[in-house]
Amino acid sequence: MDPVADVDGRDRFAAVTREVVEPVRRYLARRTDAATADDVLNEVLLVCWRRLPEVPPEAAVAWSIGVARHCLANAERSRRRGFRLVERLRVLDPPRQVLEGPDAGGPDLGHDVGAALARLPARDAELLRLWAWEELAPREIALVLGVGADVVSVRLHRAKKKLRTELERGARDGLPPDTRPVTGGGRQ
Repeated sequence: MDPVADVDGRDRFAAVTREVVEPVRRYLARRTDAATADDVLNEVLLVCWRRLPEVPPEAAVAWSIGVARHCLANAERSRRRGFRLVERLRVLDPPRQVLEGPDAGGPDLGHDVGAALARLPARDAELLRLWAWEELAPREIALVLGVGADVVSVRLHRAKKKLRTELERGARDGLPPDTRPVTGGGRQ
């Protein structure tokens, strides 16, 4: 019997849902965090829908709690596997030392670059950050931005020229980077 095609099946599922949701929610709330409880409750309702003919009318709550118990055990096993995987990855491939934002280029250069980026249009600054800080290739940036790789290459070339101009302008003005006027930002 396909519950989707059967109006009586849908009505029965609605009745089962009304009967089991709160007791199963309470059962899960006493055993796990709220996010996991919500995920497991959704899984239980999916199992109830798929196996509706097997749900005993006189014991739908108990049957559903049994399903919740198994789904919760699966969720906990999955979480433990995830933690173990992260630990293995951390040992095998430790994270690189991350330098903080634009100051990574040196005491003056980094600050100048950050100030110059702030003066660029937001679209250009983001493109340059994806290229330089995230070390993405133009084809990867194209995926991030949802445009073609050729478009990214052209925009990246132009953005580099704008950044060079801003760096030269900042150095020529002789002002500390944080007091130079900010222009061109905010355009997408």
